[in-house]
Amino acid sequence: MGQALLPLEQERYVGEPALVDLRFARLLGQQGWARLPAAVRSRFSKRYAPGISVSYAGVIADCRMSRLGWGLSHLCRLIGAPLPLDRGGGLAAVVTVTEHGDSGGQVWSRIYARRRGFPQVIHSAKMFCGPTGIEEYLGLGFGVALRVEAADDRLSFIGDHYFLKLGGIRFRLPGWLSPGLLRVDHLDRGDGLFAFVLDLRHRLFGELIHQRGEFHDQ
Repeated sequence: MGQALLPLEQERYVGEPALVDLRFARLLGQQGWARLPAAVRSRFSKRYAPGISVSYAGVIADCRMSRLGWGLSHLCRLIGAPLPLDRGGGLAAVVTVTEHGDSGGQVWSRIYARRRGFPQVIHSAKMFCGPTGIEEYLGLGFGVALRVEAADDRLSFIGDHYFLKLGGIRFRLPGWLSPGLLRVDHLDRGDGLFAFVLDLRHRLFGELIHQRGEFHDQ
């Protein structure tokens, strides 16, 4: 955490200079940050002015859910439906990242086409705070503290624990209330292509949800 950081690339977006974003690099440290592919470092070192967004278009290649996972996904509609609702794949998807100036975090919006009805829209906020240095807020005060890890082909976000925050009070949820281990991988595929892979596994019931989305840079 206290190691010196590598120089970060300067990027430009719609004619305006992007700010160099050190937040993910600080979480990983010099060795972890250097291990990532250059394209991943580029995507996660952009920090835009408040109100400016970057979008990635692609397709949900596959989504499978156990019966328990399907039930959990639909139960979570009560807090804003942060988990995918449909099995299968081959449907369009868009991910948009917007800087949230007041909090110093990022708002992630995901739009998943559905075979019937309106697309599913998921909003969550990544905040650079808490005991692990980064937390994802899901809705109605519920969130997950994350650990960030680097590999030669990916940046991984791994759930450390879940919590409920009401006002200024934060409650860590006990393990028996946990829906399972959450892991999200950003895998670089080269030539501007990358995948987002979400896995939710329960220590007793195994895989609950597996979703794979394939995206490309603008």
